[in-house]
Amino acid sequence: MSAPETSAIGRPPEAGPRVSTFTGSIRIRLRAPARRRNLELFLLLIALGLAAGALALVELGARGETDAGMFALAAVPAVLVLVLHLAERVVAAEADPFVVPIASFLNGLGIAMIHRLDIAEGYEGWDAYGVRQVVWSSIALVLAITGLLVVRNHRVLQRYRFIAMFVGVVLLLLPVIPGIGDTGANADVWVRLGFFSFQPGEFAKIALAVFFAGYLVTARDSLSMVGRKVLGLRFPRARDLGPILVVWVLSMGVIVIQRDLGTALLYFGLFLVMLYVATGRGSWILIGLALFAGGAWVATRILPYVQGRFRNWLDAFNPEIYEASGGSFQLVQGLFGLADGGLVGTGLGRGRPDIVPLAESDYIVASLGEELGLIGLFAILCLYLVFVARGFRIGVAGQDDFGRLLAVGLSFVVGLQVFIVIGGVTRVIPLTGLTTPFLAAGGSSLVANWIIVALLLRLSDSVRQQPHAVVEGGQA
Repeated sequence: MSAPETSAIGRPPEAGPRVSTFTGSIRIRLRAPARRRNLELFLLLIALGLAAGALALVELGARGETDAGMFALAAVPAVLVLVLHLAERVVAAEADPFVVPIASFLNGLGIAMIHRLDIAEGYEGWDAYGVRQVVWSSIALVLAITGLLVVRNHRVLQRYRFIAMFVGVVLLLLPVIPGIGDTGANADVWVRLGFFSFQPGEFAKIALAVFFAGYLVTARDSLSMVGRKVLGLRFPRARDLGPILVVWVLSMGVIVIQRDLGTALLYFGLFLVMLYVATGRGSWILIGLALFAGGAWVATRILPYVQGRFRNWLDAFNPEIYEASGGSFQLVQGLFGLADGGLVGTGLGRGRPDIVPLAESDYIVASLGEELGLIGLFAILCLYLVFVARGFRIGVAGQDDFGRLLAVGLSFVVGLQVFIVIGGVTRVIPLTGLTTPFLAAGGSSLVANWIIVALLLRLSDSVRQQPHAVVEGGQA
């Protein structure tokens, strides 16, 4: 006699109430992805509408009329955002519904502000930074869609952690190679290949995040369980300090060779936080902060570039420093612009953000603060906060260590970059040359950050797809 037919969870089909419960759970599973995607579409329409409204206000405020050509151009990335949404419905139906709308609005607001600065400067055609930003936004979205379609399982990336390390180090070294390195006014962070230039450091942060996550998964036990306790904190053995010392030396090398304090802080902070998440040991934070503070102090004593950054920060309103070449003129003008914006701002298209040097890139936060005011800046910061919080939530909910570390690392690097940029503009910390994610002009930054979005979508979809038990009365 054959065994009785059973359901997927091993219950006989004749057990009426239990079959009904199981069927109800399946119905919940099928409906949940649709609800998430519908919520994302609703938020996307709001985000795109607000971005279009910002562009219209810029046109009306600066010109008194609207230009249909710019709206037609800006519609291209808007359509690609909707294509990304459709791709999610097919290959990542359980992905987080808040990440793409936030990134889309910030990207659209950045395009509107950059276009406003183009109007003030009289830039048109390909010379206009706003046009370039639209083109780079489209390229970034195409790459994000491609990445989402190609990378179906984030665990595949763990196999290539050492390749990611090699790629990250090579990207960091590219700007100092003679012939292709493009020396900037303050930092050597650009690479020029013919008519094409980019910042390899923006992509290095992704490669290093993949490597750090893969490495820490394998080395976690030795880094977290061994060592002596001092004042309640377990400090590692000297032999286990190797990884953090290597990353510290790499970060100090970025400061010395590339004269880029912000990027060094970004990389070291990324590794430090991922190390803490992997081990749960606060002693790593203390050791890391002590190392970086000591290295930065030595750099202020021997490196003119770092000395100048700290001098501009600490004594920005000194007339001699303000008027000196490479002095605090940009910092002070940005502060004046923020002060002029006040609580509610001058209105889009109504201020004078073009007075500040590099207002479309390094100082776009000051430009937005002048025309949107403190309330507008607070809203932007809240959006970044939600973006980073959703990334942390993806990491916390992850079932595999690699995915958890990668989600936290990618989210943290966006949050830390925002802090470094806005902290420098508002004189909380010394000014650096990093770009504000999604907002500032720059193709490298846009492409890198949209790739981060695609990876977070894949990670969040994998988290929701994790097998979990079905219990009587619903889902576990």
